[in-house]
Amino acid sequence: MDLPLSRIANERLHRAIPGGAHTYAKGEDQYPEHLAPVISHGRGAYVWDVDGNQYLEYGSGLRAVSLGHVHPRVTSAVRDVLERGNNFVRPSIVELEAAEQFLATVPTAEMVKFAKNGSDATTAAVRLARAATGRPLVAQCADHAFFSTDDWFIGTTPMSAGIPAATMAMTVPFPYGDLPATEQVLRQFHGQVACLILEATKAVDPPDGYLAGLLDLAHRHGALVIFDEMITGFRYSEHGAQGLYGVTPDLSTFGKALGNGFAVAALAGRRDLMELGGLHDSRDRVFLLSTTHGAETPALAAAMAVMDVYATEDVTARLHALGARLAAGVTEVAAAHGVGGQVLVRGRDSNLVFATLDADGVPSQEYRTLFMRCLLENGVLGPSFVVSAAMTEEDIDRTVEVVASACVVYRKALEAGDPTPWLGGRPVKPVFRRKA
Repeated sequence: MDLPLSRIANERLHRAIPGGAHTYAKGEDQYPEHLAPVISHGRGAYVWDVDGNQYLEYGSGLRAVSLGHVHPRVTSAVRDVLERGNNFVRPSIVELEAAEQFLATVPTAEMVKFAKNGSDATTAAVRLARAATGRPLVAQCADHAFFSTDDWFIGTTPMSAGIPAATMAMTVPFPYGDLPATEQVLRQFHGQVACLILEATKAVDPPDGYLAGLLDLAHRHGALVIFDEMITGFRYSEHGAQGLYGVTPDLSTFGKALGNGFAVAALAGRRDLMELGGLHDSRDRVFLLSTTHGAETPALAAAMAVMDVYATEDVTARLHALGARLAAGVTEVAAAHGVGGQVLVRGRDSNLVFATLDADGVPSQEYRTLFMRCLLENGVLGPSFVVSAAMTEEDIDRTVEVVASACVVYRKALEAGDPTPWLGGRPVKPVFRRKA
């Protein structure tokens, strides 16, 4: 496959934008060399690049576009409010309606405040926790990949340039699913940890009693618990993981699927904590998510439409059904072609990723490159296997056929003992790394 216009556009992107994209996970380095399409437009489960190639798209908008591109109910809602203005000197009625609908959809939350991105929401949650507890440290789950672009988290990654050592020291790790080890962290930093922040679940359900136990443990040590629901919110359940598992955190953050690609995120939680950023509390005020565009009406209208669609069309069940069909199909064809131990599908059915292992069972960027190249050349844009509700069973079955052809090549590379001849250039790279 040749993408001459995308190659030119990528060169222009790098001249104008550091990294060539506004999100590192969308970077050209995340794709096989010369096979990073630049998107022209999308509709439903498909996108087209500037060269005119059509792709079935997985992981749309980094998991944000769960209903598919240009969803009619979302587009209609946005179009309606655009005719009434999108930003004012005082709150619009849309802010109130969106907040009330969110709290009805996620009844474990008592108050909500909207933002434009997840990083602002998680950082606001951390600030609230520090203010409420009077403590400086943040404990973040070391087994979860991303929480924020802000210093308190990025300082824990290999891309920590520009972040003072004193700031890095303010965040400490704890392991997922291990209460004794987490208690050891809380004892080590006795009286200093303001909060524990984590995703409630990742690839598998949490151990029985873990989330409730973590909440109890944190409270016994005077700390708060924050659920990052950027991925789990709506995609796992419209009530969030907290509704799915019946455990209410002190604070939680939502985004991604909430707006179906429109820029909206939410900080939600207990009233007594959220009021620290309000006007009805005698304590010292927290400067909480005061953003010019935080309540822009098109994004809030999109969020309300998304919540309506999830409620009336049982979107979460559809996402799980599509993902289950895909996981079963990929697993079957990988085994049939002798690479069942190397090409693996992991995660919850509504949020699947694939693993590409070498002959020794070690994760391999080279084999990931080979696999992604085979997908792209056959019209599947697949940095993950995260489905959207716009996909059909036929789309899933076609993907399985493409994976089967990729497994043939994968097997040849394993037999040769070297995937290099099939890469077409440098391998794809991990997002978090110290050097370019």
